[in-house]
Amino acid sequence: MKKKSNIVSVIVLIVVVAVLVIAAFTTDAKSVQKTFWALVPPVIAIVLALVTKEVYSSLFIGIVVGGLLYSGFSFPGTIKHVFTDGIVAQLTDAYNVGILIFLVILGIMVCLMNKSGGSAAFGRWAQKHIKTKKGAQFATIVLGILIFIDDYFNCLTVGSVMLPVTDRFKISRAKLAYLIDATAAPVCIIAPISSWAAAVSGFVPGNQNGIALFCSCIPWNFYALFTITFMFAITAMQADYGLMELHELNATTKGDLFTTPERPYAEADKAKLKEDGKLFDMLIPVIVLVICCVIGMLWSGGMFSGKNFVEAFANSDASVGLAVGSFFALLITLVIYMVRRVMNFTEFMACVPDGFAAMIAPILILTFAWSLKGMTDSLGASVYVADLIKNSASSLMNLLPFIIFLIAVGLSFATGTSWGTFGILIPIVVTAFKDTDPNLMIIAMSACMAGAVCGDHCSPISDTTIMASAGAQCYHINHVNTQLPYAMTVAAISAVTYIVAGFSRNVVVSLVFGFVVLIVLLYFLKKREQKKYGAAWAD
Repeated sequence: MKKKSNIVSVIVLIVVVAVLVIAAFTTDAKSVQKTFWALVPPVIAIVLALVTKEVYSSLFIGIVVGGLLYSGFSFPGTIKHVFTDGIVAQLTDAYNVGILIFLVILGIMVCLMNKSGGSAAFGRWAQKHIKTKKGAQFATIVLGILIFIDDYFNCLTVGSVMLPVTDRFKISRAKLAYLIDATAAPVCIIAPISSWAAAVSGFVPGNQNGIALFCSCIPWNFYALFTITFMFAITAMQADYGLMELHELNATTKGDLFTTPERPYAEADKAKLKEDGKLFDMLIPVIVLVICCVIGMLWSGGMFSGKNFVEAFANSDASVGLAVGSFFALLITLVIYMVRRVMNFTEFMACVPDGFAAMIAPILILTFAWSLKGMTDSLGASVYVADLIKNSASSLMNLLPFIIFLIAVGLSFATGTSWGTFGILIPIVVTAFKDTDPNLMIIAMSACMAGAVCGDHCSPISDTTIMASAGAQCYHINHVNTQLPYAMTVAAISAVTYIVAGFSRNVVVSLVFGFVVLIVLLYFLKKREQKKYGAAWAD
């Protein structure tokens, strides 16, 4: 098996080199701008990551390919674009730095809750009150839905809280990562009070009410609604399939939560934790973190400068709000732990480098993913996709939501960003249909948001996908490989439902159609898995 994998990797590398040779002899720096070549770097990175199972080198190769295309294969120009305009620029971007600060502080908070014994205490409490494996999964889903303020915050908070519970019930890390990821962006994109609602409203051009349009789109956001339904259904029906089923069987029968040899967080499991911790030592830091981050986002949006609650959220800066909020939550946790004598100051500070170290892998992947996005931006990928939308808007009117959904999926998957996809497509959709067909505008705008979340959900270079892997302490490629069949199942159902919506213009008919197809499909998938695995499946 390993030999076969090596052969495939070599073949893929040969194809990549062939593509670069063709580009070198048939294009120059100007001719690749705003063409399909702009999407070649992320496609190469994604394919390499999925085939070689090595994400760092795959992302870096994608970045280098972007630099080569941008500079016209000039060596000095490539070096400058890759490092100065790429990696260094991303690491000095204010928004990105804020997210990295938040990520590091979350790592420190998780380390503190572990060292204080709070995580172990929560595990003991959960053992008394959560009796089944289904119950543990339902609890994870519900917690993920309740934390709808921001997807980054969702991923890391749900992971840190539910990890000891899911481990106790032998739920694989890949399954936990999926549940976290599927309750992050899909929940935020239908929550009117969230950083995502603020982002979408900011992309609406002219004098349109962005928040009102966002709320109108919620019932038409089929991918988000179907994903949430899908999670509850596979848990209730025990209808896991594909690679996820292998991970779940391995966790249940062998007690191996990782399945593959790659387990970057295994050392964290071996850390010596306090056995006499209290539930208070975990709940209070988490509650304080939620409150502080919400206040931080409202503060960044100007609520304490005269703006009302809705305006503050619409103008909030998630990066600043989460960084500031998590910092104050850390200080409050320090005071609480010191007063209660849970740990002394020296022990508290020892968690700072440990928490930082735990987040090195996601920080590195995020840095490369952001740099790769910078390459696609510099090559004009947004303009190329915008032209595709404009050219298709005049024909196939009833199929337009379906077409926009597919384009949004492809763009978000290739670039690893939902918000970037919103920024490209939403202004086009609103401008094209606000005066001619407002109803179609709402459906098409929803298709754009649903497709962007879907592509983000599937992409190995998506920051949310990376955060979900970190939150679940799961090997990133395992998370991507196990999640992809689930996400693509919901994506296919959503795509067909957008065809129905384009012709019916009726949200009830469309939703009923999609929900029925989803449940029926899961029923047959469950029957197939039962035949495939027999008695082992039932366990």
